[in-house]
Amino acid sequence: MKALWNPESSLSSISSVNISKPFELSHKQIQYSLQFYPTHRDRWIGRKSRLNVKAALDSATIDQLGLKESDIINPAITSSYRSSKFPKPNQTVLDALTRVCTGPTQTKPLTEDQAYKVLDTILKSARGELKDEEKVSKAQLGAFFAGMTIRANAFPEATQWSEGERRAMNTFWPLLVRALPPDVIFIADPEGSIMGMGNSSWVQYGGSVAGEMRLVGALREVLAGGHLGYEEVQGVLRDVLPLKMEDNKAGEVGPPPVADVRSLTHYGEPYDGNTRFFRSTLFVAAVRSCYGESCLLHGVEWMPPKGGVTEEQMLKFMGANTNLSLLQAKELLEDEEVGFAYISQREARPALYSLIRLREHIKKRPPLATTEKIQQFVRARGREAIVAGFYHEAYEEPLLMLMKRRGVHSGLVVKGEEGALSMTTRLRSVNASKGLPVNYCSGFRSMSTESTFEVDGGVSRQSFSLEVNAQDYGFDPTDTPRTDRSISKNIELGLAALRGEKGPAYDRIILNAGMADHLLGCEGAEDASVAMDRAREAIDSGQALKRILNYIKISHKLK
Repeated sequence: MKALWNPESSLSSISSVNISKPFELSHKQIQYSLQFYPTHRDRWIGRKSRLNVKAALDSATIDQLGLKESDIINPAITSSYRSSKFPKPNQTVLDALTRVCTGPTQTKPLTEDQAYKVLDTILKSARGELKDEEKVSKAQLGAFFAGMTIRANAFPEATQWSEGERRAMNTFWPLLVRALPPDVIFIADPEGSIMGMGNSSWVQYGGSVAGEMRLVGALREVLAGGHLGYEEVQGVLRDVLPLKMEDNKAGEVGPPPVADVRSLTHYGEPYDGNTRFFRSTLFVAAVRSCYGESCLLHGVEWMPPKGGVTEEQMLKFMGANTNLSLLQAKELLEDEEVGFAYISQREARPALYSLIRLREHIKKRPPLATTEKIQQFVRARGREAIVAGFYHEAYEEPLLMLMKRRGVHSGLVVKGEEGALSMTTRLRSVNASKGLPVNYCSGFRSMSTESTFEVDGGVSRQSFSLEVNAQDYGFDPTDTPRTDRSISKNIELGLAALRGEKGPAYDRIILNAGMADHLLGCEGAEDASVAMDRAREAIDSGQALKRILNYIKISHKLK
């Protein structure tokens, strides 16, 4: 049963730059190494991309970093950061998962032809007739049949099985029962009621060891459309995590280190990145650090399903060390010349990081995609806040609840563009989709005012919700800068803004820094316009850019 959590080849870490020498570059060298803004975007594409990347880094930088040509990743496309050692999922089943595992209202039943193709692919794979990337992984089998079972048992009529799916399943089920392993058959029909085969042997399936037995019991509840309690989920996760790591070590999880800073904001961006629009949070963190608002970012280099631009990709391409330990991140937060840090899940929680292959094979975001954003890998002696992005309505309250459980002073959820944290200065489209608008914010803060407070665990908190209108703070409406999966384009926009170049990216960095300060109740940000002016000064003075350069340099000196 536990095998269903894994695609079928061993875990291999995503390829990384080989740092073989101490990083001893001057600011002048670093600034030169960042002069890689192409005149034409297509210069970064195709056969020229590797030459252009090398041109982006001066020879001193290449020597100091110990880079090899094979280590240089194409900065024009985020997909180059996907590890080639990860086995790719079967595309036919992956396409089906986008339809049948999308929830009770958005699931799109398969047509009869589609269902026949998917089930025929699964049968051939189970019989050993498909090889390599054509093979259907156990993770895909589990996700597909779990989605089909929950639909049959608990979904509304419109998103239950179509007639075509039913006919295809009736045709293939007698063959699948003889070809699939017992745990997969159990997931496909846990009570023997869906396919109507009566005294089915798999109904008695219970697992072979204690942990597996607990998992089977939990799955019976979930597959029937039920829910597990907090302690039940905790127990199951203890059984299935950590997964076996390549070095047989899962990493120890102890109390987080405590940074000696007066204020710390934990940023929870979606780990799978941005595929369309400018992702500003890295540059916002540099700005806020200039006036004592320390910021801790966390994420991964590459993550499905979007596989978009991430902070780790940007930092890595700019030459920063992205393999920091929690103690090293603490040092950067405390450093008066830096004041922000980035932690990779690969370093902080390797067992969770090992799930990347699973997440790619099941296609849809698991609950972990929500909860992993609300982390405190390093604590602070002073005030703490968490900021997280969301997209789908109804996620904001669970996110805020998780923040309160963390015991932070302030919490904020933002519906930024692409469900990320970047609020926009563009006008709201008259054809905007239903639900909460982009720039919607909700949160809480601990303040000594006489407003109505929410009391939770003995802590008084003021709750708020609003839609931020950038025009109210003097910003002219502008179209959103697009990056279209280009890491270099995202860096180009961010660094140009930190150099003081006025435009949409500059405005967005100021808007997001100032509004975070104001909404979180930060000192000196009671007036939102004053908070914006403070963020603007951090850029125009050159201090924010200097912080980025300091980060790149100092991150390699840490022991």
